[in-house]
Amino acid sequence: MNKTLVWIVLAMVPSLVVGQDASIASRFISTLTHSQKEQTVYHFKAEDRDDWHFLPWSSYKRQGIPLKELNTAQKDLVHQLLQSSLSDTGYQQTTEIIALEHVLAASSGDPVYRDPEQYYIAIYGDPAQEDVWMWSFEGHHVALQFTTVGDTVSYTPRFFGSNPGRIMEGDRKGFSPLINEEDMGLQLIHMLTDEQQKVAIVSDKTYNDIISFNAPVAKKPDLEGMLVQDMTEKQKKLLMDIIYEYASTIPADQAMQRMGSIRKEELENLRFAWAGATELGKAHYYRIQGNTFMIEFDNSQNNANHIHTVWRDFDGDFGRDMLKEHYKSHTH
Repeated sequence: MNKTLVWIVLAMVPSLVVGQDASIASRFISTLTHSQKEQTVYHFKAEDRDDWHFLPWSSYKRQGIPLKELNTAQKDLVHQLLQSSLSDTGYQQTTEIIALEHVLAASSGDPVYRDPEQYYIAIYGDPAQEDVWMWSFEGHHVALQFTTVGDTVSYTPRFFGSNPGRIMEGDRKGFSPLINEEDMGLQLIHMLTDEQQKVAIVSDKTYNDIISFNAPVAKKPDLEGMLVQDMTEKQKKLLMDIIYEYASTIPADQAMQRMGSIRKEELENLRFAWAGATELGKAHYYRIQGNTFMIEFDNSQNNANHIHTVWRDFDGDFGRDMLKEHYKSHTH
């Protein structure tokens, strides 16, 4: 794969100027034509605000307008909005995943289905006038939801996938935008003793995908796997490093705040569950589950070379917990 393909989406952005989410979103809305605005901007309480997916564009009808229908200046603003809503790591992963559509187009011979401009942006509410609003960016293997309530932001559900999981040939052989998430999980399962693995490994077979899939509300799975309180300090550290690998896709101050909350309030109740093989190249899955959230990693499709990952908040996806508290003290 040519190195330039990874950055093809970045080529639409003339500079890396990052501003506040609301101001960038408002500027983006101001550039839309009437028909574009009808396609892009919705009432915050729209019934399908929590309707999301990670399938390719023609496999699932989405709210919003695709990059393909925007002019260069509008695309620039979308990328500025992504940069202001994500960390550098999160933005890089997003663009790398999108660029993999070129790999799939080349291997499948179908550049229409594998189109890196079929990623959709939708805005719910009025970021210029309201302190409660949301925006989403979705397409194949990228599903990002950002819900603002006052000065607080919810970043979940947050889905990243990679197909191929790792590029198998060419000058980028071995590359994966989600390589750390996979390698660190494998490192942890091998760090466990045989007795610990008997507890952590809950199934010899994977589930063929993340079990939460695209559900609007993530249900808590059965409590299974190994409790973190039964791990050694070295094992605990690696598990927290894995969690931070996922958290690091959002702005640093928000990531550190969430990590601090996890350490303080639910560290000892965390569970690590594994399903499937424990070696690269064979189908495997892991889940890190706490009181308030879960992380899922699956690599079981396409001969175990197709990754799906997600962070779900049981009460906080789409800002539900924040909105509940907000509406208690505000009249709308």
